[in-house]
Amino acid sequence: MDLNEKIDMIGRLYLGLEQIEECAEFSALIPEVRTNFVYASKDSATPDDVLAIDGRISVVDGFPAAIGKIKFGASGYMAHLLLEIRRKDPEIRSIIDFANNPEIAEFLKAYCKKKGWDFSVVDRSREPENLKDAEGEAISWKVEEAIRAAGGKMPGVFYETGAVGKEPVSILVGKDPLEVAEQMCELARSYRESGQKPK
Repeated sequence: MDLNEKIDMIGRLYLGLEQIEECAEFSALIPEVRTNFVYASKDSATPDDVLAIDGRISVVDGFPAAIGKIKFGASGYMAHLLLEIRRKDPEIRSIIDFANNPEIAEFLKAYCKKKGWDFSVVDRSREPENLKDAEGEAISWKVEEAIRAAGGKMPGVFYETGAVGKEPVSILVGKDPLEVAEQMCELARSYRESGQKPK
């Protein structure tokens, strides 16, 4: 990865993060495990090629706030998930995770239908034990399941049901962090306007 690509990536993720941090409505969608927002280089192969928020995004004074700096290699799970998604759809270079519960799940179904987005649900109870890695995740299975449940294409939004000891989360995917941030903030504002109570 050359210096120009690094500069461009850091700038884009920084601007995307700025949008998220100004979106108070997103605070209601930050999960217990906190949010990460990741961006992969064009030729990404390992988590070191993925830019993320060190320490994730939490809530401070009612607004989303990055706990640490933007840096390469700062994410484990979300970086691996993005790399796996890119194996299926190289156009996707950025993803963000957010909360899930029965109300959010119902909202997402209706919201994605209204927007014309592909959407799917990954049922973690069907996760094969023999595919789990050291962290107890079967990430490749999860991505294949999200695609299968969306009728064979990468969904714009998918969520997973919780598993033992794992909080259920939702994922929004996009081509770059500016697109992801814009869509995430629009979704968060719609969720707030729908009258749903924060989790």
